[in-house]
Amino acid sequence: MRYIYLLSILCLFSCNNERILHLPEIENAEVTEVLDVSPAYIFYDETQPDSTLLNRKNIISTTNWLVNVDKRLTLGQAIPKITMMQDKKRNAEIHKNEAAKNYYTCNDTTIKNLGFLEFTDVYYITDINAFGKDKALKSTNRLVLINFMSDKLVAISEFNEGKQTNDEVLKIDAFLNEAAFEFYRQHKNKVSLAFSKDLNFQDYITLKHKVLQFTNEMTEISTEELIY
Repeated sequence: MRYIYLLSILCLFSCNNERILHLPEIENAEVTEVLDVSPAYIFYDETQPDSTLLNRKNIISTTNWLVNVDKRLTLGQAIPKITMMQDKKRNAEIHKNEAAKNYYTCNDTTIKNLGFLEFTDVYYITDINAFGKDKALKSTNRLVLINFMSDKLVAISEFNEGKQTNDEVLKIDAFLNEAAFEFYRQHKNKVSLAFSKDLNFQDYITLKHKVLQFTNEMTEISTEELIY
């Protein structure tokens, strides 16, 4: 199945009406084609109590999933729907395909077509007590906690063998400057990510993608992400 860079047509594949879904934008996506797929859609819908409308009636558990999330939704609105789908796929006892992956669908502005961001192994944590500094202080490894507190501020906390060695707050624009991340690429780090639930999905995709671009073989990104 092949998709094209038209939002209205994208929605018509799975809907009986012309409901529009605004995809998040991305630059230079590593994945630009996915085969053997089935789509799910999380629409922005002000008529719903949580402003979200999930359409997953055509999704097949043994395929690669393309999850299309409206970029206007906040993480607090979208993540519960995403977690529900992840759990359904992970807990399937029959018709299970261990090789099947999950991707967020985005508009790749560099190629004017679709790009995809994989999140197969991501576990979203909403209990702040099970994540963050308390967990870092128990770690015997070097750990960097990157906490996106808003669309303007990010806090970076560093831990080494269970001791906090640095804690600073930066403006997002400064963080997104690749040179500012050079220090972390010179040491073997485990990086944990935290995101405010008030960030919209476009912010999430932008920030997550930038972190992945800035890292190298010295960096291990935790599969757990805190949404608080």
